[in-house]
Amino acid sequence: MRQFSGKSALLFPGLLIAFCHLCAAGQAGEKPKEQTVVKPAAEQSNVVARIGDCVITREELEKRLLMELGPNDYEDYSEKAEPVDAETVLMKIIAEKAMAMDAREKGYLKDGMTETLVERYRQRRLVNLLLQKSLQDKLTVTDSEIEEKMKADPKLDRAKAEALLKNTKMRILFEQYYRQIYEKFHVKKVSDNFPKAVEIHQRLLLHPKTPRKMDFIRNSQISDELTPEERDMVLATYDHGKVTLKDWFETLCESAPPSRPRDLNTVEGVERFLERTLSMPLLVSEAELVGLDKDENLLKQVREYEDSRLLSQAKLTKYKEVEEPTAEQITAYFNKNKKVFGTPDIVKIDQIWCKDLQTARKVKAELDSGKDFESVRQEYSLEKQSRAFNTAPGSEGIFWEDLWKGDPNEIIGPIKGFYRDGVKWRIVKILERNPGAVKEYSSDMEDRVKQRMVDEQRNALLEKYSKELLEKYPYEIYADRIKDINPLDIP
Repeated sequence: MRQFSGKSALLFPGLLIAFCHLCAAGQAGEKPKEQTVVKPAAEQSNVVARIGDCVITREELEKRLLMELGPNDYEDYSEKAEPVDAETVLMKIIAEKAMAMDAREKGYLKDGMTETLVERYRQRRLVNLLLQKSLQDKLTVTDSEIEEKMKADPKLDRAKAEALLKNTKMRILFEQYYRQIYEKFHVKKVSDNFPKAVEIHQRLLLHPKTPRKMDFIRNSQISDELTPEERDMVLATYDHGKVTLKDWFETLCESAPPSRPRDLNTVEGVERFLERTLSMPLLVSEAELVGLDKDENLLKQVREYEDSRLLSQAKLTKYKEVEEPTAEQITAYFNKNKKVFGTPDIVKIDQIWCKDLQTARKVKAELDSGKDFESVRQEYSLEKQSRAFNTAPGSEGIFWEDLWKGDPNEIIGPIKGFYRDGVKWRIVKILERNPGAVKEYSSDMEDRVKQRMVDEQRNALLEKYSKELLEKYPYEIYADRIKDINPLDIP
């Protein structure tokens, strides 16, 4: 039987990329997430609520509150944002935790696809943790190595030379480490099954039971078109485990179709891809052997991922109760809400983003004294290349009213605005104000009106469901810890 070739690490690029990201975080002086010290819940003074065995922290609430306040993704969305507060958003988070708990009790985690996704997530996190703890401290580059690299390629500055050297060492470290694990677990390939694997691959690829438009094997075929015997067919064994044809196909389906191997119609191609399939289970086995599967932060991450999947399933289940609106209902709804489906109010603006309120006041004073807008922007703005653009209520969220009050050619501020993932002060020049207009109904509006009606029904169902669950699952809110929360209260 053919032994490990020494190239398996390169055949599973995702693992190497994950290691590179971990090392990059370390190089930048950041603390990798897996190293974060998580206090027991009882010791967390920043806990603002509890439901079941779940806790909600102040940081989680503040982040979600800012998301709820933020703009939506639709530039032409005409509705103005409604104000929200910490308690309202906290209750929404608690209700979502309750939905996840209810879905867990109903056994949604045992759904085939959900179970697979959760396990894959756990494996990736576990392998990341293993690579971090085993290899990151070994990644070092000396000053002399950097100088030598720069001499060999004068176009490189110090930072680029160091990065190239570390990337090369990452690969070497990974391959050496993986070789040790590969040999340690005594991998044995069951080559007698390779021809059958070729045959099954060609069947699923060329003769699917359900016709499809795209010429590649899909996840659904693994469960629907493989017999139990085919799924369990062993392609390789190792200490503490085995790799089956199902594992092989699942790894294949994780790859985007354009990057899938073209030689899987050959025994050699099946064996080469088997090397790639082996990487994850071998590294997972090593991580479990040294006890990393008990890591508290890892367990927390997996639980959070489970909850996110469960919440999605709980919502999708409720959404199935929504009734499809009729053509008459769609028309009637439009006639009652014409303004919503018209063109939005539009303001054309130019702006200067400031690092703090003091800077914003200074910028406004200089502009009021007659200084040129562009020159002031170049001196103070966080965004030197910004230019005038049209904005609408949906893009500005709760800050829209501040802009709509301005008159053309007026410079207003300091006012707040959503800047990247947070809120910053800005000075805004109002260039144009264009009120929206009501439209008459036409057939091309049907999908938009219908979607809004469906969304309203979904929200009503979830609100009713939330009330039922909050009566079923006891929860506790620490009101004194949220009374001062205001993510818009920036310096």
